[in-house]
Amino acid sequence: MATYNLKINGKIRQVNVDPATPLLWVLRDHLDLPGTKYGCGVAQCGACTVHLDGTAVRSCQLPASAIGKQAVTTIEGLSAKGDHPVQKAWLEHDVAQCGYCQAGQMMSAASLLKTNPKPTDEEIDAYMSGNICRCGTYLRIKEAIKSTAKK
Repeated sequence: MATYNLKINGKIRQVNVDPATPLLWVLRDHLDLPGTKYGCGVAQCGACTVHLDGTAVRSCQLPASAIGKQAVTTIEGLSAKGDHPVQKAWLEHDVAQCGYCQAGQMMSAASLLKTNPKPTDEEIDAYMSGNICRCGTYLRIKEAIKSTAKK
């Protein structure tokens, strides 16, 4: 076990975990932040996406020991009131069906728009291709991203 002082959603949080513990389980089991979901466990579905210093990463394969001083942002930290432009667009476009993958989808979309505020359809498809939605809401996801980019 090791003690880590992690910057999560703007606050320093101390955890005592095995260094190999994936960030996903640190967030869910040790810090009571259940918005980040477990999907596949092998960084292929995107349900566990969080931001590490603003870049979208898969938390299921990122060990706590690799975080260091980098800032972690979860869906709970994207905005204090759930009013981030991406979150608002998700509601406007009625994106979610079951909703399980949507936190990861929104975190990826927010990262995309931060680095590329006016993405083309092809750029959206390429960037979001690592996020799987079993309900197939891809067209609404793309429309939500495009409407956010227009604002």
